[in-house]
Amino acid sequence: MGVSVPILAIVISLHLLAFVLAVGAERRRSTAKVRPDEYDEKTYCAYATDASTVYGLTAFGLLLIAQALINGVTKCLCFGRGMMGGRSTTCAVFFFIFSWISFLAAEACLLAGSAKNAYHTKYRAIFHVEHLSCATLRKGVFAAGAALILVAMVASTLYYWSHSKADTGGWEKHQNEGLGMTSSNFTENQHELKDSQFGKV
Repeated sequence: MGVSVPILAIVISLHLLAFVLAVGAERRRSTAKVRPDEYDEKTYCAYATDASTVYGLTAFGLLLIAQALINGVTKCLCFGRGMMGGRSTTCAVFFFIFSWISFLAAEACLLAGSAKNAYHTKYRAIFHVEHLSCATLRKGVFAAGAALILVAMVASTLYYWSHSKADTGGWEKHQNEGLGMTSSNFTENQHELKDSQFGKV
């Protein structure tokens, strides 16, 4: 199986879109301010936009699609045809594991960041009596997810490239060996048949 340029372009594009959205989610994290209620003597947390949650979940989905696509094409390394032994297979196995680790870490950051960003403090405190703390997402969660997306993109690309070099080699080798054994057996049978015929004469 050779490298498919359209598949590679789609996978890289999905990773880059997810990266841009993760960076946008980091920049648009929800902020909150404690404000007094105009109708009673209590304070509440006023939150800004939740765009960061939408960006984070969208990046999560795009990264999931990219990972599913690359593993669907390569049969997840386990269900495809045989691969040649050697450096290409070793690299394919290494980058397969590395791509999954970076993928899961990136998805964890995006999902946790989106969930935490969507959480809003509902508690109301008495004005000038209780100190109200508003729950917000700490800085760097989406940024870590964005960095891991780039790592996953590189790992997935190298895995696909290594897999394409090693794929079908073992299967073709065994197939050729099987054909060679079949032809040799056929030749031996022909010789035995001729010898038996000459013996009868």
